[in-house]
Amino acid sequence: MFRLIAADLVRHRWGALAIALLIALATALGVVVTLEERALRLGSARAAAAFDLVIGAPGSETQLVLSAVFLQPAPLTLLPGDVLAALASDPRIAYAAPVGFGDFSDDRPIVGTTQPLVDGLGGVSEGHSFRRLGDAVIGAAVPRTLGESFHPMHGLAEARGGVHSAITYRIVGRLAPTGTAWDRAILVPIEAVWRTHAPGAHGAEGHGSEIHGSEDHEDANHASEDHAQAEAEPHGTPTRTIAEAHRQREQSDAAGFDAAIDPAALTNPDAPGVPAIVVKPRSIADAYRLRQAYRADHTLAVFPGEVLTRLYGTLGDARQILAFVTLNAQLLVAAAVLLVVLIHVMGRRRQIGALRAFGAPRAVVCAVVWLEAVLVIGAGLAGGFALGYGVARLLARQISMQTGVVLPVGFAAEDGAAFLLLFAIGGLATLLPAMLAYRQSPAAALRA
Repeated sequence: MFRLIAADLVRHRWGALAIALLIALATALGVVVTLEERALRLGSARAAAAFDLVIGAPGSETQLVLSAVFLQPAPLTLLPGDVLAALASDPRIAYAAPVGFGDFSDDRPIVGTTQPLVDGLGGVSEGHSFRRLGDAVIGAAVPRTLGESFHPMHGLAEARGGVHSAITYRIVGRLAPTGTAWDRAILVPIEAVWRTHAPGAHGAEGHGSEIHGSEDHEDANHASEDHAQAEAEPHGTPTRTIAEAHRQREQSDAAGFDAAIDPAALTNPDAPGVPAIVVKPRSIADAYRLRQAYRADHTLAVFPGEVLTRLYGTLGDARQILAFVTLNAQLLVAAAVLLVVLIHVMGRRRQIGALRAFGAPRAVVCAVVWLEAVLVIGAGLAGGFALGYGVARLLARQISMQTGVVLPVGFAAEDGAAFLLLFAIGGLATLLPAMLAYRQSPAAALRA
């Protein structure tokens, strides 16, 4: 019987392959939706694990988490310095680490922060952490070497942001891999970010009220310098005096970035503002008290996990819509496959009649027809799960390259149950053509 099935499948191999491919494509669509949605949930939850509480200015909770945890650029209102000073001295807090953005190096975000957050992200796996204002610690996925120097740029390169030519960072360490967006980031002392964006800093913008300061500040600085030069020349002031002033300012900035980090800067209520503050409470009770205390008119405190849960709800709704579309596609494919099998059985009436005439029992004929269909369906389902897994891995890799968040794509127990359920449904559906073959009489089949 099995040799007969094998010979029949070889003889109709192209038709069987087309049916299996159709089933595989319909199955792969559902597998991709399931695996990718699960990977997004797991990857984002792991990325937020090191961030117990995030405090920012009033606004969108989702955007605050996306910016502080996933380093997605967006305009955020700055928190005043007295908020950071109060958090730094709060006994309920293990550490309060500011997070400042705005500059880039190539397409890598430069994030100003402090040593406790570096330790909270897993610490340095190579080199050492901040010692001076000009030190930088790169993420595990940043393709640079220790000892390399670079100038920060305001905004992304394609946005044609201005380069802070007077500011030079030197890479002194590399973060341990985290599987998060911070693997693509470059961490520098927050005081360095403040100095870079301080009013009057050479080649830098003022630290306005947004996460990305407006380039208008820089244009205004250049315009004021050109105006000062134009004003100076009619009064007999040599142009080289202004150029010398620029050089002296650059030397002053460079010397300032060689200074040691001052821990007391964080407790200064007059310190510049920051877009967000990452807080590590000493206990769960302290975490809830702090969130309640800082959900006020001028501050916003959120648990990233809660915000992500709401996002998962939205993602789940989208997944249900996609699953509904996928189910309809699979039902259409199943109906088409069943129709093809029925036509195939009706076209083999003479062959079935000959088998019966030579003494083949009804059960054997029924089993041959049923097993052939089940083998094709099983091959299509297996190919669909394999194809869906491969596509999900490719999509996850692409998302990881863009965001830095590692998305763990993998099958779970429920996926195995789904495969068995689909296989069982396919097996039951193919009983219909098998029963038609079972009830066929040899005489009627040979007369057809």
